[in-house]
Amino acid sequence: MTHYDVCIIGAGPAGYAAAIRAWDFGKKVCLIEKNRVGGAGVRNGVLFSKTLWELSRDYQHTLRQNRGFHCKDVSVNFDQVMTSVWQAMGEKEQKLEYQLETLSKPSEDNPGSITTISASARFLDSHTLELQDGASARAKKITADYFLIAAGMSPRILPHINVDGKRIITSNHIADLKEFPESLVVLGAGVVGCEFAGIFANFGQTKVYLIDRAPRILPFEDEDIARVCSRNFEKKGITIHHGASLTSMVAHGDHVEYTIAHPTGGRETISVEKALISVGRVPNTKALCLENAGVDVDEHGYIIDDSTCTSVPHIFAAGDITRHTALYNVAELEGRHAIERMFDGKEDKMEYSHLSSIMFLDPEVAAIGLNEQQAQEKRIPYRVCVYSYQLVNRAIAMRATKGFIKLMVSDDDEMHILGMRALGVHASTTIEAASLMMRLKRPARELAELIHPHPAITESLQD
Repeated sequence: MTHYDVCIIGAGPAGYAAAIRAWDFGKKVCLIEKNRVGGAGVRNGVLFSKTLWELSRDYQHTLRQNRGFHCKDVSVNFDQVMTSVWQAMGEKEQKLEYQLETLSKPSEDNPGSITTISASARFLDSHTLELQDGASARAKKITADYFLIAAGMSPRILPHINVDGKRIITSNHIADLKEFPESLVVLGAGVVGCEFAGIFANFGQTKVYLIDRAPRILPFEDEDIARVCSRNFEKKGITIHHGASLTSMVAHGDHVEYTIAHPTGGRETISVEKALISVGRVPNTKALCLENAGVDVDEHGYIIDDSTCTSVPHIFAAGDITRHTALYNVAELEGRHAIERMFDGKEDKMEYSHLSSIMFLDPEVAAIGLNEQQAQEKRIPYRVCVYSYQLVNRAIAMRATKGFIKLMVSDDDEMHILGMRALGVHASTTIEAASLMMRLKRPARELAELIHPHPAITESLQD
């Protein structure tokens, strides 16, 4: 039975970052992944969907005719699009695997090593894991001083819908499609559902329907953000069923029939080629047998943690498997944080107040900190300023002036930044300065003293 300093379950963003950090400390690391290195951060998730989004946007740009030129005979080929997506994921995986191979053996400068094992894992007790690689009937046991659980999440399946992976699918099945569907209904108007709705609409080969049980899409964001995104979706030809509830969804041969109940009381049945279920994700904890290790989970299966510490002192958790914000960058930070608590005596708590995120919609939306409706719910006084992209030289030069920057600060003389939203081209680049100011607790007036390159979208924040 092999013993390690730390064993990490899951080689997604959290697990991978943790393994590299543990190597920094010269530790003997075991990294267990039952699928591919990179996890959902690469395949069926972040890199997959964002590559597909970028390609769909490139295709949209070739169709524009308001620049003084237009392209003739523009066509799109599904196989070639997916080949480009697979190439992107392959490049990332190769880099990850090369790094793990490089760090697999101790060196003169560092006694640490990372052993990568392809297997599923379950706890036998709080210090022992049983591994099953699928190719062998014989299980393997390993022990460790510390464990980090970073097994991530999987798409949530509704009990009354039969997800067959062919007609009714989740985001995990999109890579298996053979062609653009003629029609597609997306159940769920959160970030993932809206992103895929926009992607298929961008390629112009699919009639897209979006079932939104709330009065508006992106209900967690401010109304002005959701309104712009919703209008742009409808301009692309996406039909949004606002305030609708799904009563049935059944695959019949070569199509899917779904029935929705409208808030007015009426019902409607529509036939489409494919249905994409995007109603959240669930933690991958069930197969881990956490009860054998004494790790507490909540009623939904998420591991209960306090800054990556679980109910068992030597077992930690990071990434989507906890109830914190499920973001790639958050998972990486949590993975490193857990290792530093194990081996560097770190006692600081994880800081979640200045998390930044991007929503790949139309236009791109970047967010950090509070939005207005959150501040109002918490009864936090604030001041807000909105600055239109119509005033930003770079946006004007790009002929992309549909967007705005929204900055929220405290309602006092210090005016500390509470949150920011950017909607438009290059939105993600505009929030970095605000993130640093929030981290350092500096007043918003210092943003006006920064000298940005000209012309740049980031100048909007200074203005």
